[in-house]
Amino acid sequence: MEIKKIRKHRRFFRARRSLDRRHRQLSGLLARFQPLLGWLRKHLGFLRFLNPKRYVKILDWYIIKKFIGTYFFSIALIISIAIVFDFNENLSKFTQYHAPWRAIIFDYYANFIPYYSNLFSPLFVFIAVIFFTSKLAGNSEIIAMLAAGVSFKRLMRPYMISCVLIAALTYYLGAYEIPHGTVIRQDFEALYRNNTKNTAADNVQLQVDKGVIAYIQHYDNNTKKGYGFKLNKFEDKKLVSDLTAMEVQYDTISDTKFHWRMRNWKQRKLQGLKEHITSGAEKDTVILMEPTDLVYSKGQQETFTSPELREYISKQIDRGSSNVVQYQVEYHKRIATSFASFILTVIGLSLSSRKRKGGMGLYLGLGLALSFGYIMLQTVSATFAINAGAPPMLAAWTPNMVFAIVAYFLYRKAPK
Repeated sequence: MEIKKIRKHRRFFRARRSLDRRHRQLSGLLARFQPLLGWLRKHLGFLRFLNPKRYVKILDWYIIKKFIGTYFFSIALIISIAIVFDFNENLSKFTQYHAPWRAIIFDYYANFIPYYSNLFSPLFVFIAVIFFTSKLAGNSEIIAMLAAGVSFKRLMRPYMISCVLIAALTYYLGAYEIPHGTVIRQDFEALYRNNTKNTAADNVQLQVDKGVIAYIQHYDNNTKKGYGFKLNKFEDKKLVSDLTAMEVQYDTISDTKFHWRMRNWKQRKLQGLKEHITSGAEKDTVILMEPTDLVYSKGQQETFTSPELREYISKQIDRGSSNVVQYQVEYHKRIATSFASFILTVIGLSLSSRKRKGGMGLYLGLGLALSFGYIMLQTVSATFAINAGAPPMLAAWTPNMVFAIVAYFLYRKAPK
């Protein structure tokens, strides 16, 4: 043999011998851990049910891609139309108040799009299900799936997986991200659309702590300053301290909350028949109240994240305030809206899975009617909670309960 071929053969032999040696070492290592692997397989065998490949097959991926793609396509289409109409309606106001293009694009429409996309997410889910499922039925794809032995219940699996993803995204955006953008959008509307925003309050009285009552004659939220301030402390229904000040100023640059600065203050401490009076020009103090406790503007509950809403509701209930219903409705509505995706998906699939001669026009019309009915029922129930004293949680979940009954009967009828 030539020397070159001998060297090539030698290199191949050495590589093969090294590979065999490592294979024997790995086999010996696995043999040592064989009892441990057997124990894990015996006691942790239920973990195989957590493997996504066990549930998501080729058919599921096909429907999930169709669902998610149509969902985002419907959002892009309808929101684009909404932006055109909104811009045409507000162009005169933008021109009148000299709104800069940068603020219009990045402050208004950059927050307009996610807000309304998330607000009408159940509508977009319903439209997406109706649209692409009707198309599948029109192409006889659903007939082929059912003929292959796929049950209607099994057909719903990819729809429900898609709903889990959409519901999680909807709740996260509505509870944590969109409230920050809503603040910017509302400030823009107050500046350039002449939307009056409540920035002052008169004769505000609230309980800031147990037995401690605060009163402000007038408060201006723009300057974070109040006039005619009084703080009374009671013990066993008896007045023990009376603190008055001409002005109070909220400290916006402090590292912690509840810092106020009083000017021209005077404090009377009552001890039986005696009283001790102190006064001064300025004083820094901690009072358990914030500007958001004093001034309420329309839509303010939408500017709070869910943890902030929960904290605010708890604080206001402890103070005995009755102005928390709209906050409670908003908190429960964010959760209920996420679950609405499942209910409307079942309705949409049950309605559009059958092949009809009329095409998808009837399904789209019926889907839009049901979606707007859901939104109208949601608005009406929220109004009942705020103005008629209905339980906020019941008001937020009433549309889901009503449409869940509709979804159940349609689901039972669809396989037939």
